[in-house]
Amino acid sequence: MPVKNRFAELLPEITAWRRDFHEHPELLFDVHRTAAKVADLLRDFGCDEVVEGIGRTGVVGVIKGKTDTSGRVIGLRADMDALPIIEQTGVPYASKTPGKMHACGHDGHTAMLLGAAKYLSETRNFDGTAIVIFQPAEEGGGGGREMVADGMMDRFGIHEVYGMHNMPGIPVGHFAIRPGALMAAADQFDITVTGKGGHAAKPHDCVDTTVVAAHIIVALQTIASRNVDPLKQVVVSVCTVQTDSTAHNVIPQVVKMKGTCRTMDHTVQDYVERRISEIVAGTAMALGATATVNYQRGYPVTVNAPENTDYAVEVARAVSGQVDPDTPPLMGAEDFSFMLNERPGAYIFVGNGDTAMVHHPAYNFDDNVIPFGASWYAGMVETRMPAA
Repeated sequence: MPVKNRFAELLPEITAWRRDFHEHPELLFDVHRTAAKVADLLRDFGCDEVVEGIGRTGVVGVIKGKTDTSGRVIGLRADMDALPIIEQTGVPYASKTPGKMHACGHDGHTAMLLGAAKYLSETRNFDGTAIVIFQPAEEGGGGGREMVADGMMDRFGIHEVYGMHNMPGIPVGHFAIRPGALMAAADQFDITVTGKGGHAAKPHDCVDTTVVAAHIIVALQTIASRNVDPLKQVVVSVCTVQTDSTAHNVIPQVVKMKGTCRTMDHTVQDYVERRISEIVAGTAMALGATATVNYQRGYPVTVNAPENTDYAVEVARAVSGQVDPDTPPLMGAEDFSFMLNERPGAYIFVGNGDTAMVHHPAYNFDDNVIPFGASWYAGMVETRMPAA
């Protein structure tokens, strides 16, 4: 198909952008170099408007089609930020910033959407307006939330919004998606257990917070195994335990724990939040201690609208002929969910082949994915807004 042919021609150029981003990773909202390069390239492409500073450091480009009888506006999103990981890929273009690397492929996402923007600016073979969205701070900062809060959807009149993420383990050029809940809500909690510290040889004179914490950790696992419908997905994980003592013979006065909850349903999310507080307080009281919970809502469930999922599948089939339209949901989270809460749309995975998993120090985005991903981005615009 013509789109794929053009991206094959552009592959060396897009790959060079991708590897430049990879060499210069930036974290969260501190993506000033990346955002500046994105904005400069969009201007070079001839975008009708380029706006910087949306959601603090986000960039938005506006590309108008040859006609606009439909009045439709389609948003395409890519994330720009890296991770605080020491790179172990050994590639010539490895990170030049110690302790930071593009371990999730956002360099590839940004490059593919730039490629689509260049193509769409050249051809403009669509009836409506394409909005290319380059988002900061996906990795825990909620950049999607900030861009929405900054009025992006109304300011640019976006009707539908689409996003994409690479996925190791899926063959290059293959796509995977599902309607409804695709990725989980990600919440976090901090638990503080307070007892009575003392000498480890005299536990009867103490209220042992380590024992209380151990009972809480075990009891929290009953939420998934005994409280929530087995057909509903839920994960409750306590990931850190810290005491106020480092001695072998001291029962600590205070134990602090941190963890995460993943749910795929808003009702379950509400229930789990309440149940954690009940279990923590009740277990501590039964063992003579006190405990508090600070529960923080994070990214919402990523929900694909059924009709828009069908559109995404149609384009993926046209690009490669290889798409799983009912892939299993994942308990990972994605802040594209904030955009999908504002407008109908869909989020799709594109295969990255047999590589290390994302967030691993040996992960690397496969540049062979670029023609497929860029074609899908451009295809969403041309398919949803066919030329008049």
